Amino acid sequence: MNRTAIADHIVGKLELESSRLSSMYEASREKIGHFIVDDLLPPDIANQIYRRFPAAEDMRLKKSMREYKYIAAQMDNYDPILEEAIYAFQDPRVVELIAGICQIKTLYADEHLYAGGISLMTDKQFLNPHIDNSHDKDRDKWRVLNLLYYVTPEWPVERGGNLELWSDGLQQAPVPVHSKFNRLAVMSTHNTSWHSVSPIAHAGSSRCCVSNYYFSDSPLKPSDEFHVTSFRGRPNQPLRNVVLQADAGLRMLIRKLRKKGIVDNKHVYKK
Repeated sequence: MNRTAIADHIVGKLELESSRLSSMYEASREKIGHFIVDDLLPPDIANQIYRRFPAAEDMRLKKSMREYKYIAAQMDNYDPILEEAIYAFQDPRVVELIAGICQIKTLYADEHLYAGGISLMTDKQFLNPHIDNSHDKDRDKWRVLNLLYYVTPEWPVERGGNLELWSDGLQQAPVPVHSKFNRLAVMSTHNTSWHSVSPIAHAGSSRCCVSNYYFSDSPLKPSDEFHVTSFRGRPNQPLRNVVLQADAGLRMLIRKLRKKGIVDNKHVYKK
């Protein structure tokens, strides 16, 4: 199963549901534009992608008050189907269809997988509310869409690990998006697209996700400005919120002084 064959299925599904997806994105555009596609791939392909995920110990652990999860972007270290699945979302036909659904004039996939790739989350792991870095790794293009494809079978919403869209700000309840098997969630990224992942509340199987970002020549909103990935505390985490705001401010200052930061970002695919 190669990327072109996987992309054929994605294209067919997007074409079939394009009208519904366009309406869903348009209805949410003013806050955090998003749409959801269920049963994206034939179940046997989705199951195969899940079964080929590496063990947690073979991935990179990110653990701090910002986030707690396992990630990987150096895809030639893993089963080939994982790389094929990721790059299926970068097929020009898929990119063009999603550009049309979201009415974005210029849209580019990211062969370097800057902050993309695969992720795995298990018991008590989480991702605090945040906005994604505004640009690609070279700060040439604007990050505008986040694509999240979930592949863990039989994952009920009660287990956590669900996408949360803070459409009305961090003091209001977020919009939950269940990370159910074989579901693709696409969301806009801009200066106010705060989102998070609810803590995992299950000690058994892991929530596995295939991730891509799309970039554009222009930001989604005229008011958007350059920013680093910036985290906040949840409403019940006031102290963490203060610390994370200070953390984001310091990292912004560093990036203003040094365009690419102090150290190279390790979350890229070095081919």
